[in-house]
Amino acid sequence: MSTPAPRTSRPRSPWWVIVGSGTAGAVGPQMYLATIGLFVLPIVEETGFSRTTVTGAFSVAAVGMAIGLVVVAQLVDRFAARYILVPGFVLFAVSMALIGLVPPVEWVYLVPCFFVGLFGAGTAVPAARAVVSWFDNNRALAVGTVTGIIGLGSALAPLLAGVLIDAVGWRQTYGIMALVSILVSVTMVTLFVRARAERHVRGRLLRETRVEGRDVSLELPGLTVGEAVRTRWFWGIAFGLGLAGVVVYGLQVHLVPMMTDRGLTAEQAATLLVVFGLASLVGRVAGGLLLDRVHAAVVGPIVMIAPIAGMFFLEPPFTGAAVAVAFIGVAFGIEGDLLALLITRYLGTRHFGRILGLLQAAFLLGSALGPLLLGLGYDLLGSYDPVIPVLMGVLVAGAVLIATLGRYAHPAVHGFDRLAARDELAAAEVLSGIAGSGEPHGFPDRPRARTHG
Repeated sequence: MSTPAPRTSRPRSPWWVIVGSGTAGAVGPQMYLATIGLFVLPIVEETGFSRTTVTGAFSVAAVGMAIGLVVVAQLVDRFAARYILVPGFVLFAVSMALIGLVPPVEWVYLVPCFFVGLFGAGTAVPAARAVVSWFDNNRALAVGTVTGIIGLGSALAPLLAGVLIDAVGWRQTYGIMALVSILVSVTMVTLFVRARAERHVRGRLLRETRVEGRDVSLELPGLTVGEAVRTRWFWGIAFGLGLAGVVVYGLQVHLVPMMTDRGLTAEQAATLLVVFGLASLVGRVAGGLLLDRVHAAVVGPIVMIAPIAGMFFLEPPFTGAAVAVAFIGVAFGIEGDLLALLITRYLGTRHFGRILGLLQAAFLLGSALGPLLLGLGYDLLGSYDPVIPVLMGVLVAGAVLIATLGRYAHPAVHGFDRLAARDELAAAEVLSGIAGSGEPHGFPDRPRARTHG
């Protein structure tokens, strides 16, 4: 389909897309996930639910998000970003508010948690696709900055939630958090978030656009979904990062009750969530700088096994526990940069949104096992300790999978970022030229097209 499309307003710089995406994401599903640990004890005390039920909300939300991501994966490469993002954020926030209205019945409590994940799926992939479209040479830094802003939100959210829980109770806290989410996310998405060379008719993306009497192709290089799932890269990324998610998300959700059991006060344990969030922020930005310069198959495995060192020292006093949590948080932050980067470098950007949605679904299904595993370990054995060695082994297995991915099939195009910022349609022509060149995939050392300037 090719037709003159209405021109959409550009942000002043591609970096405004990062600001908008990151700020919106900071009040999305990550805000809910970062604060679950603070709600565990208040909900258990009021309702009589077990810790497994309350922390199992994460697993239920993860399953909902995995299903939602499969749906979003079918839409994200077909529709303009904000046509998916705005409804996703609004419905996510409404679902979160409904958690505070549920009666003390376990299965009823889990229903809105499922929808938090289902609708939350629409808040991440379109934004990631928009960011990736503007950057190639500094892609990891761009993704890392977005996730760093989200990490800052994750670090501050427990402070806000803790104050609100003490002041108005856990039920009203969910309602206030939902209101904040809607106001901030819709504003940021509407003002700033748009993919490069995004041309659409009533939200449906175009494959070509006509500019000054000539047709400009908007096709991108890379694999289709069917081609991607037949590669070892797809499965190596899925299982490698999925196994890491089992450990890190399990520790994040159970951190507060785990550390209070080990002798810290509730306030100290809650502070560790802030340390985790700030450390992940550092890891995300630093990881972005590093991954644009050092191969991901080298950096990834190192940071994936780093939490093992942290787990050895996850004990009182508070200072030692804070250092251990910071270790885990930095590794978590860098891992957050890996998924989008690995997809674009090994599988390309042709169907980036669909592939990202499928891999994030697999990642979340794996991550959902972490909180469940630790919760069952506590309920059955009376302690988290017997599960820790299992988590260490899981991290090592994931690191091995990432380490064996091999060379990039789609290395960065020289000068792309400068060209995209100056002339987004000229950048589109460079990428469509690569897509139409017929170059076989999997030969990263073969010369690639280079932009001018």
